[in-house]
Amino acid sequence: MWGTTLVLALKEIRRHLMRSFLTTLGIIIGVAAVITMVTLGKAATVDIEEQISALGSNVLIVFPVQNEQGIWRPFDDQDIVAVREQIAGVEAVAGSVSSDVTAIYNGQDWDTRVEGVSNEFMVARSVDIAEGRQFTAAEEAAGDNVCIIGQTILEELFVPGTSPLGEQIRLNKVSCRVVGVADSRGIGGGNQDDDNSVLMPIKNVQRRFVGNDNINNFAISYDTNVDSNAMIDAVVDLLRERRLLLEGQNNNFDVIDTAAINETVASTVGTLTAIVAAIAAISLVVGGVGIMNIMLVSVTERTREIGIRMAIGARASEVQRQFLTEAVVLCCFGGLVGILLAFGLSVAVSAAFTLPFIFDPFINFLSFAISALIGVVFGFFPARRASQLDPIEALRHE
Repeated sequence: MWGTTLVLALKEIRRHLMRSFLTTLGIIIGVAAVITMVTLGKAATVDIEEQISALGSNVLIVFPVQNEQGIWRPFDDQDIVAVREQIAGVEAVAGSVSSDVTAIYNGQDWDTRVEGVSNEFMVARSVDIAEGRQFTAAEEAAGDNVCIIGQTILEELFVPGTSPLGEQIRLNKVSCRVVGVADSRGIGGGNQDDDNSVLMPIKNVQRRFVGNDNINNFAISYDTNVDSNAMIDAVVDLLRERRLLLEGQNNNFDVIDTAAINETVASTVGTLTAIVAAIAAISLVVGGVGIMNIMLVSVTERTREIGIRMAIGARASEVQRQFLTEAVVLCCFGGLVGILLAFGLSVAVSAAFTLPFIFDPFINFLSFAISALIGVVFGFFPARRASQLDPIEALRHE
């Protein structure tokens, strides 16, 4: 019985193909909009999380800020030593300095950034070496002219497929030997491309590029079992003491918790995605109203047909099932087309904004199920109305 009902529904829809397609446009647009918004929201969340993870996981980034008098006070090596020795739960702490430079190799030049770091910095910030090695203890202590280049430098200055290890590149007027290539680090603080950087021993950069012993910022990697808020409080108390800040004075430094940023961003993007998807879902309701409208028109057009079917023995439940099936088939068709449209839109938009494409089977299945439910809800009234027609009055209808 259900098979016959489905075949009859498909035949009726095919009789008015254009009208059926136009009727399902609301469902198509609604399903496509909801899936696309949710997919892009997830992609944006993953992209932001990857950018934040470039700073390292379970990491605090500490940097100086201006005080009320507009004075900017940098950190020094003793601040690093104090944090390492006086705060429990610290796994690694390392400072860094940076300067904009021009990298030159084999007649080509490229604007980049030199970062003065230590091996401990690479541990704190989760910087992996894709090729080559880190600095040796002797190179760090002496501030030798050795460097580790980022992926962007590798692509821009070196011939693809060749190894840069052992090659000499020049940063402004300073020559350095490449001993390693860093794995991709993505986008870091200030929306900077962390792959477009050259890492050198911090003493070398302080001496030859910035001209002082100041530290621009430092990273603290801490044990995952330590509460991040407790760690932040300990760091703030220690630095306030070292920087001789009195009670009531504002901090002349700031502390960023990458884990807290990650959670906040994920929550915010998730909320915005849900709101936008809910707004987009309104078109599903509009599509449902369109389905109900066209099914009422169909009942009116086929009143005589309904009368004949009921006169030769069709029951009211069978007539109701027939029209309800047509409404559900229309909505399911719209749902399938909407899913395909959403797939294409998601791929195109993700590529345009360089976001990762994330296929979510659950939201696709849920959208299809909702479209079928809309067919049931908005198709019930027309189907009920058709089943309650008086056969005699229906046969007289012209």
